[in-house]
Amino acid sequence: MNPLWFTAFRTILRREIVRFTRIWVQTLVPPAITMTLYFVIFGSLIGRRIGEMGGMDYMTFIVPGLIMMSVITNSYANVSSSFFSAKFQNFIEEMLVAAVPEQIILWGYICAGVVRGLLVGAVVVVVSSFFTDFTVHSFGIVALVVLMTAILFSIMGFINGVFANSFDDISIVPTFVLTPLTYLGGVFFSVSLLPGVWQTIAMANPILYMVNAFRYGMFGQSDIDITVALGLMASLTVVAYLYANHLLAKGAGVRK
Repeated sequence: MNPLWFTAFRTILRREIVRFTRIWVQTLVPPAITMTLYFVIFGSLIGRRIGEMGGMDYMTFIVPGLIMMSVITNSYANVSSSFFSAKFQNFIEEMLVAAVPEQIILWGYICAGVVRGLLVGAVVVVVSSFFTDFTVHSFGIVALVVLMTAILFSIMGFINGVFANSFDDISIVPTFVLTPLTYLGGVFFSVSLLPGVWQTIAMANPILYMVNAFRYGMFGQSDIDITVALGLMASLTVVAYLYANHLLAKGAGVRK
C-alpha cells in the first residue's frame, strides 16, 4: 500500500476509535446494561416459563441473537453518526480533495465501526457468561459471521450518514428498520415456530440469516442452511460496499 494511503487510513481509524472510546460511558456501557436487562427479563424470568427452544435452554438460545444485536446496532450507529458529523462540521471535504482514494476513506470508517461492534459484542459475551454456560461449536464460523456482519452494517451506517441531512435522520433507520428486523430476526424465537406463510415472510429478513449463522457457529444448530446464510451475507456486503464507494466517489450528500 502507498505509504500516504496507509497514513490516511491509520489516521481516520485512530481518530474514530479515539472518538468512541473517549466517551466509553455512552458507547460501551449502555449496551452492557441493556443486554443485562434482556438476560434478566427474557432469559431468566420469561425463559423459566418457556423452558427449551431449539433443543436448548432458552437462556442459552438467546445468547447468539443478543450478541449479534449488539454488533449490528453499534457498528451501524458508529459510522452513521461519525460520517454525518464529518459532513456537519465541514471537514469531510478536506479528505475528499486529498490525494487519497475514496476506498481508503471508506475503509477507515468501516474498520472503526467494526472495532466498536466487536468491542461491544465482546462485552455482551462477558455479560452472558454470568447467566449461562456455553461452548463454541466452530470458532472459525463465529469469527467469520460476526466480522461480515460488522462490516456490512458499518457500510449501511455509512450510506445512512451520506443521505442524512440532520441528526434526526440518523435515528430513523435504526428505529423504524433495524429494530423491527432485529426483533423479528430469530433473536428470541425459532423461525420453525411460525406458521407456513409467516415463515416465508421471515425468510426475507436478512438479519434472520445472520443470527442463525452465528447460532450455528456457537451451537451447531440453525434454522437456515449455513452456506445459504454465508452466501447471502457475502453478496449483501459486496453490493453495499460498491454502492457506498460509488456514493463517496461522486460526493453524494457532500458536494453541492
